[in-house]
Amino acid sequence: MEIQPEASEQPVSPAPERGVRWVFWGKDGLRAGWSALLFLVILAALATLTLFLAHFFVHPNRNVKGPMGPKPGLIQEGLQLALILIATAIMAAIERRPMGMYGYSGRARLTRFCWGLVWGFVAISALVGTLWKFHWLVFDGQPMHGAIAWEYAAAWGAVFLLVGLAEESLLRGYLQYTLARGLGFWWAALLLSVLFGFMHGHNPGESPVGLFSAGAVGLVFCLSLWYTRSLWWGIGFHAAWDWGQSYFYGTSDSGMVARGHLLSEHPAGPLLWSGGPTGPEGSLLIVPLLIIMALAMWVWWGAGRTGWRCEQEMARPEGFEPPTY
Repeated sequence: MEIQPEASEQPVSPAPERGVRWVFWGKDGLRAGWSALLFLVILAALATLTLFLAHFFVHPNRNVKGPMGPKPGLIQEGLQLALILIATAIMAAIERRPMGMYGYSGRARLTRFCWGLVWGFVAISALVGTLWKFHWLVFDGQPMHGAIAWEYAAAWGAVFLLVGLAEESLLRGYLQYTLARGLGFWWAALLLSVLFGFMHGHNPGESPVGLFSAGAVGLVFCLSLWYTRSLWWGIGFHAAWDWGQSYFYGTSDSGMVARGHLLSEHPAGPLLWSGGPTGPEGSLLIVPLLIIMALAMWVWWGAGRTGWRCEQEMARPEGFEPPTY
């Protein structure tokens, strides 16, 4: 009589081989870490080439410690955005994914963007208004009127729209999507938000509180990505927040001062509360503001609503298949 092997004696499938190919390739193509590194290498190469070419055609004479006008801001931010989008497009072609997967698609993009503008201006107005109410910020008047004020408003609006597009595309676009494939959404968000804070460290007049607040704001933008699955709310908020600080209220923006602003002000009182030369982002009052914003987003977009999912968990777009190499 044939004796059947017990369940524990059933043959075990051999473990998959993990050679050199496994180090670089997974079931979704190039692994997330290598993809992110390649993106940064491409972006660095494009930036180096651009700086090399600019050396022969552009001779900047602006004092980097003085107020910046909108024209150099348009050039600088426009170039940065172009390079980021080119690097993203190259990686999308390599990985055979549509660029829309990196936060540019989604429903109601224009509506998301417009609501982001509203939220951004309301939030910075609440912070500035609180500083003014407690006498940690003093308004000095309105230096610009009439047509020139409208011209600067439009120019700075264009600059900060480019800032929002560039910074959100860099840190909440391709890199966030790609690192989330390997680390999970919130670990990737935390890593990139810390990087976002460190990126502000070169700004003149920046403070430790300002660096912390920049990273915390980055997490709020990630929260909007989690709920809306797109960058557009964050882009609108980012643009309006910076425009409100730099142009409308005339405050420092992470230590940077804009040339040509509607109102003038100066900080007063303790640095931890006034923000000092950092501006409103250097005030500890930004902490409760961000907490209130996070709670409002939770209520606005629905408690318990399913958030962003990385590619392995979400339905792939029609016609998409993981690349094979």
